[in-house]
Parts: sequence; C-alpha cells; structure tokens
Amino acid sequence: MDTHDTAELLLPRSRTANERLHALIPGGAHTYAKGDDQYPENLAPVISHGRGAHVWDIDGNRYIEYGSGLRSVSLGHAHPRVIEAVRRELDRGSNFVRPSIVEVEAAERFLATVPTAEMVKFAKNGSDATTAAVRLARAATGRQRVALCADHPFFSVDDWFIGTTAMSAGIPAATNELTVAFPYGDLAATEELLTRYQDEVACLILEPATHTEPPPGYLAGLRALADRHGCVLIFDEMITGLRWSEAGAQGLYGVVPDLSTFGKALGNGFAVSALAGRRDLMERGGLRHSGDRVFLLSTTHGAETHSLAAAMAVQTTYVEEGVTARLHTLGERLAAGVRDAAASMGVGDHIVVRGRASNLVFATLDENRQPSQRYRTLFLRRLLAGGVLAPSFVVSSALDDADIDHTVNVVAQACAVYRKALDAADPTPWQAGRPVKPVFRRLA
Repeated sequence: MDTHDTAELLLPRSRTANERLHALIPGGAHTYAKGDDQYPENLAPVISHGRGAHVWDIDGNRYIEYGSGLRSVSLGHAHPRVIEAVRRELDRGSNFVRPSIVEVEAAERFLATVPTAEMVKFAKNGSDATTAAVRLARAATGRQRVALCADHPFFSVDDWFIGTTAMSAGIPAATNELTVAFPYGDLAATEELLTRYQDEVACLILEPATHTEPPPGYLAGLRALADRHGCVLIFDEMITGLRWSEAGAQGLYGVVPDLSTFGKALGNGFAVSALAGRRDLMERGGLRHSGDRVFLLSTTHGAETHSLAAAMAVQTTYVEEGVTARLHTLGERLAAGVRDAAASMGVGDHIVVRGRASNLVFATLDENRQPSQRYRTLFLRRLLAGGVLAPSFVVSSALDDADIDHTVNVVAQACAVYRKALDAADPTPWQAGRPVKPVFRRLA
C-alpha cells in the first residue's frame, strides 16, 4: 500500500517505534547517520523490509531508496545471487574453532579482484580495518603520529579519529595530539606537514576519492611523498571499493597504496570488511616473520562463513554483470535529471548534486548560497512525501529508469516549494518542525 501524499506523510507506527528505539538504544539507532535527528521531525520511517531498490516502512509506505545501508547495499536488497550464496553456507555452520575452507577461497577471490594487494584479512566493520592499518603502520615505522585527510568525514569509531571530531568527549587529549591533518589535493601542504613532523608520521590515510575527483597527479604525488618521508600510504576504500572499479580507486587510478581497507559494498549488506596490502607489512600480523608481533586483527566473527560467501558473490556479480558501469549510467541519468529539474524551477544554484556518478550527494543552499540544514529539512520532507528516501543520491544497481524518472518528478515538486521558501527568504513555513542536524556535533 502506498499512502504518500504531496502535502504530508503521516507515520504513526514509525513514531511509536522511534520512541521504543530511543528508550532502549542510545541515539535510537546503531549508526548515528541512521538517527531520526537526520530526518525531519516525525518523518523518520522505521523499515519493515526491502527488495531491490525499494523499502517499505512499518506504516505500509513504499519508498525508492538511495544510499542503501549507508552505501553498503549496492546491488539492491535481497539480491538473488548473494542470497543464494549465503543460503548455501547457512546449513553448513557459520563459525568453527579452526579456519574454514571458505576463508582461503574468499581471500583468493578478493586478491584476484584487487590484484594490487598481496594479502588480505577480513573483519566485520570498517573501523576495525582502518585502525588495524594505523596500528600496523605505527609498528612498521616506529612512529606515533597519524596524518589523516581533513576533508574526508569519517575513518573510524576509534580514538585516533573520533578525537578529531566535535564528538571527542571521553578521549584523552594526549591521544588527540598524535593525529594531524592534511588537506585533500594539496601536495605542498602535505609535504610541509611531513617536514614539520619529520620522522614522526607513521602514515598518510585518506579516501583516494569521494565527492571530488583527485587532481591530476595527486595520488601519484602522495605515493612519492610517502616513499620520500618513509611513511605508510593507506587508502580507505570503504566507499570507493567496487563503486569506482572492482578493484576500487587504486584499480581505477593506477596508484598502489601500501595498505587499503574495504567494506560497505563488499558484502551487499552482510557484515564484512577487509584490510589488504603489501605482504611484508601484512605478515607482521602473522606468524612467518622474525620481528615483534603486531596484534593486527583477531575477531571472533571476522570469518563468518556466510558473510564471506556474500563477499565472493558480490565480487563475482560486479565482474560478470558490469555493475560498476551500470552504477555510473544510473547515476549520470539521475544527476542530469535532478540538475534539470532544479534549474527549471529556478533553484539550480541552491540544490547542487556533487560527486562521482556512482556516489552522488547533494547540497542544500540558502538564499545566500550557504549550506543550510533548514533547507535540507524542507527538501527531505518533500522527497519523503513523494516516496523517495534519499539522505543522498547514491544509487544501487537495482534501480531502473522508471525509478529514476519518478525520483526526478518528485525532486521537481520539491524544487517548486524550495523556490517559494527562497523567495520568502525563510523556509520555516515549509520546515514543519526542528531542522535536521549534522551527525558530528558537541551537544545532542
């Protein structure tokens, strides 16, 4: 049943469920980016189920969904090839006292897909993988400082990163002092940082690309800087992995990091992440070396068989079905449609679509062309009313042309309201409650 109305959307069951969530779960969700503070007041749907590019809330409303599972479900929900692979393992047991044969098969499949890496270790979430990479870099270099890209929003839930955000409560200042930052795309600034902290920086960690393409020669320049200053180059490919190419951004741009981390799209919603990289570095966390042992990754559920089976099925599907190219085609169609709709309603300078076609986000700007959470609230309300659940415009391959066309029509209706708010220089009448909030903020 679809109950969307162009004027308002009522979610009584979701509202009740959100109260239950907040009573039992800090923040009302297990990921801050899924919190109801990210959505207009009383318009945070609680999901019943999903199939393909659509989800249904517990009030019976159907939505076209973007950014599925925080970009993890790139093939669409309940993808047949992935589900079949998972089901094959479920009756065979999921976790044993010794490695399963699935572990070596998954490693072989991964390293065939990402040939720039020589070894891989699996885990369940991205934070464990990135923190393991940082620990490994510190052990290999004997240095303590971590240099991260200041222009990328998230690397880990662990102290070395969270201490740099507005939510740094509970993290010792001494830990924060060991993390320094460099700007994306600026080799001169990065070299100045490495010179200022000469022989102190263990690693450079960054997303090789996200909302902007790397400037020509930038990634190769970082590679050269890392080599010259003796630090480890880490690519966080949680987002770019598979979406940029089957081998991630490193496969697309041809620059090989020392270590890289993958997740999100790797399991199509099943929990699996990976740390991959050079054999001489990775082996420090193993048993076949003569140096000090590094506690690299050791997780009870890291090699859960059905999640590894999901990862293998995802990689096979991407390669055999040309999924990355399809994501780009769908994203290009969507971006063009949204831009045309915004321009036709006179808000082309205020609703701005950015990013690679396979990883589109949007900015909502006010009458002074400054980012605005209030205008974002207005925009999200209209999208939800039209059956579009879109904290971003990140596509999945399950979308079809009809989904894109419907989305663009809903965006056009939202843009008409946006224009009225801009003309009034006040979105309040269309905001209908408190504005949505940024994830990283000091106070609740």
